[in-house]
Amino acid sequence: MTEKPKDTSDPSAAQRSAPSTAERSAVSSTGRGVSSPFDSPTEQFPRLSKDVPRTDDELGLDPDVPPVGASGTAPDASPAYAYASIPPAANAPTDTGRLRRRNGENRRGTLDFGLFLLRLIVGGTFIYHGLQKLTGWFNGPGLDGTRDMMEKGGWDHPTVSAILVTIGEVGGGALLVLGLATPLAAGAVLAVILDAWAWKQGMIPGFQYKASVPTGVEMESILAGVSAVIILTGPGRWALDRNRGWATRPFAGSFVVLLLAIAAAIFTYWYLHGGNPLTGIGPFD
Repeated sequence: MTEKPKDTSDPSAAQRSAPSTAERSAVSSTGRGVSSPFDSPTEQFPRLSKDVPRTDDELGLDPDVPPVGASGTAPDASPAYAYASIPPAANAPTDTGRLRRRNGENRRGTLDFGLFLLRLIVGGTFIYHGLQKLTGWFNGPGLDGTRDMMEKGGWDHPTVSAILVTIGEVGGGALLVLGLATPLAAGAVLAVILDAWAWKQGMIPGFQYKASVPTGVEMESILAGVSAVIILTGPGRWALDRNRGWATRPFAGSFVVLLLAIAAAIFTYWYLHGGNPLTGIGPFD
């Protein structure tokens, strides 16, 4: 195929393709053609037909928004336009039962003070009797007199029995007052007082719940009940155990300690003394 010749009959095309006088002079002086006015220093830029826009109206921008409090606008009125915004979050609850329980801030009133007084009275009572047996203070028998008393009372190992009862009363009572290792301390004094209850109750047939006779178990019954209560309630916050779970929220573990203390008292009485302390009480005869 042969290439089709260009059509040069259009006079406008010929005029566009023909170089101007300035271009011809530039070619003659520089030896190359001119493609833009920038290539020729003598060429001038064409004059713009319209001035450059400088105002907001010429640029097509919106007019300024009137400030708040301007004429015709109330000081507290909202502007006519609105922006997308995230609504403020609701205030977090500051005083709910669940939050107080989680933070450990339950209102306990005088409960902790009452538990402290209870521990002080019960622990002090056991310390008093323990020091009587250990040192002979407060007109007590001392350790030797306690051993002789245990031997006359029918205990098979009076020395071991005297040491156990003394440690239980002094050590358990001191820990109760301090509120330290409270479940174990209350369990120790509970086991001691239950053995004392069984010993005095078994001296004479029949129920000996009276304080007017030497064999009465009224005081022992009260101390045993209060010791069990301390195990189940905990020592409260006025104690060295205040950061422990059993101090304010005792649960199944405290009930287990109660059962173990009762079992220890029964085993100790059976092994070191023997006999039925409930003789003469109804169906236990």
